[in-house]
Amino acid sequence: MKSLIIAEKPSVAADLARSLGKVPKKGDHYENDTHVISSAVGHLVELAMPEDIDKKKYGFWRLETLPIIPEKFELKPIASSKDRFALLKKLLARKDIDVVVNACDAGREGELIFNYIYQLTKCRLPVKRAWMQTMTPEGIRDAFAHLRDGAEMTGLGDAARCRSESDWLIGINGTRAVTKRMFGSRAGNVASVGRVQTP
Repeated sequence: MKSLIIAEKPSVAADLARSLGKVPKKGDHYENDTHVISSAVGHLVELAMPEDIDKKKYGFWRLETLPIIPEKFELKPIASSKDRFALLKKLLARKDIDVVVNACDAGREGELIFNYIYQLTKCRLPVKRAWMQTMTPEGIRDAFAHLRDGAEMTGLGDAARCRSESDWLIGINGTRAVTKRMFGSRAGNVASVGRVQTP
């Protein structure tokens, strides 16, 4: 059996392949007798938009439909990176994989990138976390010698999900409300509202 290691970006996957015993490239991933290494390209999955949830109800922006607060936030692949998502989904479904290693960046966003992929693919394999403080070969090998259990990262993953969902709630509801108040039904005008905005 093999471990599937998912990095956050292709350059990190290449560094992992070199540092973990020269794992050779095999098509669109790296593979040897013990490891399969691949990567995301940053975020591959996003929260579904209101019109994805209910086109009839939310397809047109109306004040009377606000606030939009989903009972459960749905996920969808980001259109521009759906091929990479499909590749990871295929690798996660391989019968010779018995554990998945989250090797995304050490931090909240890295945790979110991995968790959204894992959730949307409906993967049920056990998860380990490679927490890499440095990207030197020694630092990489040390992180893999001391893999954390995926359950240890639940708090960080929950914090990342809360940030993502709160940004969605503020951005979607705020943008629709302010746009309708400022521009009424004039098509093409949008007043963007959100946590990270520059004038």
